Amino acid sequence: MDSQTLLRNITQIRDRVSVKSAKTPITSKPVTIVAASKTQSAEVIRSAARFGINDFGENYLQEALVKMDLLRDLNLTWHFIGPLQSNKTKLIAEKFNWIHSLDRLSVAKQLSKKRPAELDPLNVCIQVNISNEISKSGCLPEEVSNLILDVRSLPRLRLRGLMIIPEAIDKRKQRSNPFERVRRLFDTCTNLEKELDTLSMGMSDDFELAIEHGSTMIRLGTALFGPRNR
Repeated sequence: MDSQTLLRNITQIRDRVSVKSAKTPITSKPVTIVAASKTQSAEVIRSAARFGINDFGENYLQEALVKMDLLRDLNLTWHFIGPLQSNKTKLIAEKFNWIHSLDRLSVAKQLSKKRPAELDPLNVCIQVNISNEISKSGCLPEEVSNLILDVRSLPRLRLRGLMIIPEAIDKRKQRSNPFERVRRLFDTCTNLEKELDTLSMGMSDDFELAIEHGSTMIRLGTALFGPRNR
């Protein structure tokens, strides 16, 4: 992608986020744009950083490590947004600032144990399978409360909130349902953990709808970088 197209996309997305946030001020926290940079080159990420994007989300550990090394001169915030595998927790705990896909206590314990002492606690969001889809990771809504109680006691993790990847639905009203449900779940969870402040929901096709329902962090790939090369 050429730099001018990328700059135009970033500018347009920021404008849309600003307009939608002003119209639906459910939360006072500003919306963070996480650039879902899977398959994007280090050069493209460097250009996005030059245009003011600081947060980048990666799905695959090995791909991310290469980019981190090439971009180590930049002060970027790295988010792991893919499925968590227990055999990769050490490097994820060492290299990332955020994890959006925590869904079980056994992995949480490993991440806390392997987070280096010289780093800040690892920011984590619990992934919720809000529509109970067999094909998706995440804990069920009724399991979230217990996981919160367990995770908040782990010393090297900082529990920040919830993340969802909603079911792909065409009709707007039906697409709103998962966001409404996770917003209610989030509000309930804040009674257990007052410091929860993050709802990671909304992607390129639905981020404005997610903001309407209180999203504070949106994960955008195609909207920023265009269609991925297969």
